[in-house]
Amino acid sequence: MEKLCAHITCGVCSKPYNDPRILSCLHSFCLQCLHHEIEKGGSEAFICPTCEKNVTIPVGGASVLPQNLHLGFEVEVAGYMSKIVNNSDVACDHCIDGGNGPAVVFCCTCHQFLCKVAYECHRTDRQQFNHKMIGLDQEGARQLYTSLKPSDHYCSQSNHEEYKLSFYCETCSLLVCLYCTALTHKSHTVKEISTVAKTHQMKITEALEHAKEVVTMLTGAIDKSNRMIEQVEITKRKSFLAINQTFEILQKTLEERKKTLLSELEAVSLSKITALTLKKEQFEKMVRDIGHYTDMASHILQTHTDHEIVALGGLIPTELQATLKRVQTISLISNQHSNISLSMQTDDIVRQLSELGIFTCAFYPSPSSSTWSFTSVARVGTRYHVKVQSKTSMGEEYPHGGVEVKGEMRSKTHNGAVVYGEMEDHRDGTYTITLIPQTAGPHQLLITMDGQHVQNSPNDLDVRSRRDYCTLCNAQQVIHCNGPTCVAVHDNGDIYVGSFAHCIYVFDETGQLKNTIGSNGRDDGQFSSPYGISIKGDVLYVADSGNHRVQKMTSSGKFLHKFGQLGSEQGEFNWPSAVIIDSNNILFVSDYDNHRIQLFNENGIWLLTIDGKGSGNHSFQEPWGLALDPQGNIHVAAYRTNSIKSFTKEGVYVRMYGDPNGPRGLAIDGEGYSLVCEGDDSCLSIYDPEGSKIHTVGNLKNPWGTALDPRDGSVFIVNYSANTVLKYCDEI
Repeated sequence: MEKLCAHITCGVCSKPYNDPRILSCLHSFCLQCLHHEIEKGGSEAFICPTCEKNVTIPVGGASVLPQNLHLGFEVEVAGYMSKIVNNSDVACDHCIDGGNGPAVVFCCTCHQFLCKVAYECHRTDRQQFNHKMIGLDQEGARQLYTSLKPSDHYCSQSNHEEYKLSFYCETCSLLVCLYCTALTHKSHTVKEISTVAKTHQMKITEALEHAKEVVTMLTGAIDKSNRMIEQVEITKRKSFLAINQTFEILQKTLEERKKTLLSELEAVSLSKITALTLKKEQFEKMVRDIGHYTDMASHILQTHTDHEIVALGGLIPTELQATLKRVQTISLISNQHSNISLSMQTDDIVRQLSELGIFTCAFYPSPSSSTWSFTSVARVGTRYHVKVQSKTSMGEEYPHGGVEVKGEMRSKTHNGAVVYGEMEDHRDGTYTITLIPQTAGPHQLLITMDGQHVQNSPNDLDVRSRRDYCTLCNAQQVIHCNGPTCVAVHDNGDIYVGSFAHCIYVFDETGQLKNTIGSNGRDDGQFSSPYGISIKGDVLYVADSGNHRVQKMTSSGKFLHKFGQLGSEQGEFNWPSAVIIDSNNILFVSDYDNHRIQLFNENGIWLLTIDGKGSGNHSFQEPWGLALDPQGNIHVAAYRTNSIKSFTKEGVYVRMYGDPNGPRGLAIDGEGYSLVCEGDDSCLSIYDPEGSKIHTVGNLKNPWGTALDPRDGSVFIVNYSANTVLKYCDEI
């Protein structure tokens, strides 16, 4: 009885429900309580006291919320049960004045307490003799809940009170009687309540089955979590022992080394002291010898007669000079004889000790969500990249790696062939998944993080056949701008164009100008003839040629950083003409008039120089365009030497191909096809991955730069002398 009472108590008024209504969170409250809370809050919103969710009340107020009929029935049952359990005289519901005595039984069919007389009438009535009766005792109370059935519900409309609610109006989402269907709901969609109930039963059953599957999955996840927690404890103990053992060994090694060094110190110092003592004694003897001769000489000069001086005069100078000569043959000591040089070389050791013991697993709280970026078009046989950014529960970027991220491509044809991706963990909360589709046609792209689909996964992907560049003939789009020099395309389709107007134009994918970045000048964010631009994510790099520097900016044009100045030293430039960035955030810059390529990290710290002023294979002059092939090699379009050469990132020569005439801009697609702007021949030449020319796009006007749309491979060409940028789309 106590459990039942708690179950039928409103969470607002703490009394048995009175006309309970169901919120969208599936918690119920009295209608009057909801009215009161809504009026108190001053809006059509209600924070559920049970789950604390913000629930929106529909138009029309709480009165249009669905009734919880079952809960109302349970309130009714509780009322009956209370009368039975309290064992007090209960009035007969059948008799008008109760003159026939208190009730002795309860009719579960009529929902009435009956006295003896009414009970006898029930037994002898043809329509009521088979009604279920229970006694007013403890046993009857136990039978009540299972024996009592909900009473029929009748229409509340005037003059319809005797008609059951046997139909459901789907138009109004309302239970109605037969007369209502013919009058106020005549043109509405009305169905028998049993039919609607079956439909809802099926939906509820399906939801329950799905819930069971989800609960099973979550239960498995809980079990896995428990096992993983146990595994963490086990590995923690192992790591604890390993750390202690390692540092015990290190401490022992350090103590032994300390003893050895102190012993060697004693030996070295003893050796030096012994040697210095011998030297000192030798010097002391010479001082005594010299003193003996000088004392005698002084004495002779002061006390001896001329005859005596002559007799000894030749001997004393001879002996004294011989002694002094011996002094000259003996090396005197220097400061270094007293120094004990010790080089501990602690810097590297301290650094290595500070980095000793690297945890290769994710030991931070796991991210709770993620976002991912991808293009909707892929090519057969070409690497396709998906970038995943993990997030915290607050929606902030998760700063650590170590999460299991997987990706796969499933063909919707070809018997559902699957291609699995390779994942690269950048250890900063971001991941790159690389897939190589094998068949053309519609695919599904699936990305999971720790076994769970990320947001919007799976997603549709269009895999197209290999690109046939021989179909490039006519431009499908022309963008007009002043003095274009170079072009780059953002992942979102925005087109960035460098200009002799000393700025960067930004066009949307339809060719409409949406932003202009920079102006003429030398200040931060200003340019002088930018010849090269590169964009990765939301970071823009600009080869600010006339200012002999590279500027790093946001994609919207906010200045972030700059590096370089006029000169030929390491990290200096003389007209940088191109800048590109690879997947490891290494920057490659064409140093045009210094005839070299310089490599930097993303913050402008110099890393390496590929010098073209050498001879043979390494020789190139006036490097203009740069591009990276699928293997990560850097290709250089050298304007003066009319050559295209490729090098490894370490500067090792790979090969030379083509015979371009005045090569400028350069681009390479995911399959290794090279697109070269030949300014002197006013054309774009296309080379296959082996270096053979396969097609030429002519009728251009001094093409300077080219770029590929990362989404679908469309080709953009800077048509400098025509003040246009041309777009060539996929025609297959």
